[in-house]
Amino acid sequence: MFQKCEGIVIRTNHYGETNKIVTLFTREWGKIGVMARGAKKPNSRLAAITQLFTYGQFLVQTSTGLGSLQQGEMLSSMRSIKEDIFLTAYASYVIDLTDKSTDEKKANPFLFEMLYQTLNYINEGYDPEIIVHIFEVKMLNTLGLYPILNQCTVCGSTDGHFSFSIREGGFICHRCLEKDPHHYKISQSTVKLLRLFYFIDMSRLGNISVKQETKAELKKIITAYYDEYSGLHLKTKKFLNQISQLGSIDFKS
Repeated sequence: MFQKCEGIVIRTNHYGETNKIVTLFTREWGKIGVMARGAKKPNSRLAAITQLFTYGQFLVQTSTGLGSLQQGEMLSSMRSIKEDIFLTAYASYVIDLTDKSTDEKKANPFLFEMLYQTLNYINEGYDPEIIVHIFEVKMLNTLGLYPILNQCTVCGSTDGHFSFSIREGGFICHRCLEKDPHHYKISQSTVKLLRLFYFIDMSRLGNISVKQETKAELKKIITAYYDEYSGLHLKTKKFLNQISQLGSIDFKS
């Protein structure tokens, strides 16, 4: 049975001399694996459509096991990502996080849309560090994690000066700091951005300009929270941390 789907290539593995096993994250079925026969041949009609990050329409022969990719129509090659080693590192972490956080054949149209928008923003020249932090924060629910970012986790107060408590799982106000002596002191900008990242609809995102010190706070909090609760230790995250220290990137204004 042949079916069309909208998908993004999130993983490829060589199979034999000429074939690939391609993992697609699709709008219709979530994560699926398909055999792309002959895709490693340079003149194959499947060569371009099965490259990492590619967004397109795919015609798949479905089965109970591994499906078969018959043909595809490219909607976006995400060319800017593929041509820049820094952007490749950010995008690789995004698709790896998606891959490791989801089960096979479990449809999640919301996550598909978020993944597409994230890669598209990176491809279009938005600050990839901020885009990836938004994605990380919004992925928490998929991982079964629900940080408290609209009030104090201890007393429920919505006003005051907030810090972040890994132990309590969210914001903690100045009146409750003794509940966690290891809380992170953060600026009001970081408080607002963490809240914004969690609740914003990514399709309505404008270009966000963030100071370097605020970026450092965001990275520290998000990394610490993931380390404590996600159970994920991704090689792509380690590589991203290493490569992001090598230099800065110029972004479109």
